[in-house]
Amino acid sequence: MFNRKERAEEARLRELARIERFASLTDDELDAVIEAATYLTVPEDWTVMAELTPADKAYVLLAGEVSVRRHGEEIARLGPGEIIGEMALVEHRLRSASVVALTPLEVLHITAEAFETLLETVPHFHDVLIGAVEERHG
Repeated sequence: MFNRKERAEEARLRELARIERFASLTDDELDAVIEAATYLTVPEDWTVMAELTPADKAYVLLAGEVSVRRHGEEIARLGPGEIIGEMALVEHRLRSASVVALTPLEVLHITAEAFETLLETVPHFHDVLIGAVEERHG
């Protein structure tokens, strides 16, 4: 019999598995990402990340939409399946933009420490992140 926490973990795993960006991860690798992350809900209009602040986390958007803003001007809108905050973590620099929730969000929060651990222990996690970074730069 599953307890409530195990059922919540299973639901998050299913949600993450549906995201195309994570399709290359094995079940064990998905489990490692779920274990390293914290599921959070974020209210509409909340600033998730602020431009020119240190990189201390990344998020995987499971549901909702965000506005990415540089110098107060919207430069992109992102939705489910996108990773936000990874560029500053990968490149070890300050945030290049602010991210504001346009709708209520469901996210997986990954601390900088957990992020580094995933890069070291989950071989395909690096590929997922590099793909996201290349899409933004390309």
